Amino acid sequence: MIDEHYQIGEVADSVGLSLRTIRYYEEIGLVTPSGRTEGGFRLYTDSDVGRFRLIKALKPVGMSLETMVELLEAADGVAATSADDRSAESRLEAVLAVALDRCDQLEQRLVGARRALQELAGQPAQGGR
Repeated sequence: MIDEHYQIGEVADSVGLSLRTIRYYEEIGLVTPSGRTEGGFRLYTDSDVGRFRLIKALKPVGMSLETMVELLEAADGVAATSADDRSAESRLEAVLAVALDRCDQLEQRLVGARRALQELAGQPAQGGR
């Protein structure tokens, strides 16, 4: 199966990131282009675009770029190792646990903020919404 390749502008438009952000993410090792054209333009695959989407989704929950690098490296490690090698899986599970805990904390803060706003507006507080 041949992967489709996209240039940086197409990726930026598709994911909703600036060209500058995409270049910065490459610089810090979050996403490396899967190839380059003869003219040196970056080329990205569907998998690379998926990484950008994941990064964009995790950024609002306050996950640091360093943690995202660690998460993606751990996921890459699992993909590159044999089924017998549990160390890569264990590392990924540990990083995922931290990330999911961060999401849970943020969710609790949002529920608290919603309740406070509803009380201010004189509305009865509802469970999740």
